[in-house]
Amino acid sequence: MQSWEEIKSYVEREEVEFIDFKVVDLFGRWRHLTIPASQFQRDVVEEGIGFDGSNYGYRSVSRSDMLFKPDLATVRPDHFYEKKTLSIIGNIYEAGSEVERYSGDPRAVAERTEQVMADSGAADGIHLLLELEFYLFDRVFFEDELHRGGFSIDAQNAFWNSGNHNSNGFFPRKKDGYHTLPPHDILADMRNEIVSLLESNGVEVKYHHHEVGGPGQVELETSFGGLLQMCDNTLLAKYVIRNTAARHGKTVTFMPKCLHGEAGNGMHIHQFLTRGGKNIFHDENGYEKLSETCLHYLGGILYHANSLCAFTNASTNSYRRLVPGFEAPVSRVFAAANRSAAVRIPTYVRNADYRRIEYRPIDAAGNPYLAYSAMVLAGLDGIINRIDPVEEGFGPFEGDLYQLAAEEQQSILRLPRSLEEALEALENDHGYLLRGKAFSPQLIENWIAQKKREVQLVNERPHPYEFMLYYDL
Repeated sequence: MQSWEEIKSYVEREEVEFIDFKVVDLFGRWRHLTIPASQFQRDVVEEGIGFDGSNYGYRSVSRSDMLFKPDLATVRPDHFYEKKTLSIIGNIYEAGSEVERYSGDPRAVAERTEQVMADSGAADGIHLLLELEFYLFDRVFFEDELHRGGFSIDAQNAFWNSGNHNSNGFFPRKKDGYHTLPPHDILADMRNEIVSLLESNGVEVKYHHHEVGGPGQVELETSFGGLLQMCDNTLLAKYVIRNTAARHGKTVTFMPKCLHGEAGNGMHIHQFLTRGGKNIFHDENGYEKLSETCLHYLGGILYHANSLCAFTNASTNSYRRLVPGFEAPVSRVFAAANRSAAVRIPTYVRNADYRRIEYRPIDAAGNPYLAYSAMVLAGLDGIINRIDPVEEGFGPFEGDLYQLAAEEQQSILRLPRSLEEALEALENDHGYLLRGKAFSPQLIENWIAQKKREVQLVNERPHPYEFMLYYDL
């Protein structure tokens, strides 16, 4: 359904009652506005609907009028309302005498990034695959008061419940949930339901399984898709996952590190480029059958990794996941089949059409349109400037990077240790994002300012563990 007439006809034929518009805010959350189907007239498509951009993080209160217009290529049924409803994603526009696309619209950033890649001549196709990790809990409580603060989490199949009188004895042990099967895995049917809904909405899923985290960590892996498509699919997947869980009385979090001492939630991104339908990351005679172009691409990602983290690891919580000893990488290196490296080369890939790399530090706490676009632009910068990852000291490294001697570890470049450090890197290294005006300077400045405020809000509050360390001093 591409035209207003076709959608209007479908609405009348299928007796759709409401149209729900979803628009992404600066931070990567969908927000929505709903109209009765009778109000879905041509002027909604052509003229758009006004909204307050200050509540989305885009504008100050004094100049907050904006518009969104529906992208009719994104029409899908929404299964989470009692009344029959269609969902459409909106693009953001400036309000005023001349209506033009808002340069800071995250979807526009992804669209421009696709165009910048095509204009460069390096590739005409960007292909991404997502590994979405998240926890399914039964209850969560958290508070931040002047005199009290903290959180509490519980999950039916958590190992800490093994002493309950109604326990059946089947609990995935701590950090031992990977591919566990029923009755240890009590979430398989819910994942099947989630996948069925995603597939009915055009999101292809390769597989799903229980992940390492014992108390309800799971993973869904999608099939490959284009840049803008996978940005949209990320928010759609999070929406479907959360609402399906809510129907079952459960709660979902994609927080990078929600349990101390347990596996964190990443969102690994597999990627390759094509030109004329051919995968340009493949070379039968290259290192691990990777082309020189691919090595330059991953060289660009690792070269800009610290500033890239301001978008790919966009929360203060992200850096509680990026610590040694888990599968989350902390080193700016590449290697074959090595899950402690920032860029991993999957060695199980046999089909040259899918030769690829995997970027592992990224998590789902940011805005996918900005994070994925920044990652691709960093890679493109590597191709254009022929950044050699070997000459830059990024590897390849074999073996467990966490088991290296202290002297060897000090020689390896590290990812930022905090969001504050990543934002400082972005301030000093963002020229690659401005290529072809994919990102605007104003968007980068706004992002840094908003995220520095988050850092301040966290830093000025006492941490619960500080009471353990210092209360009696």
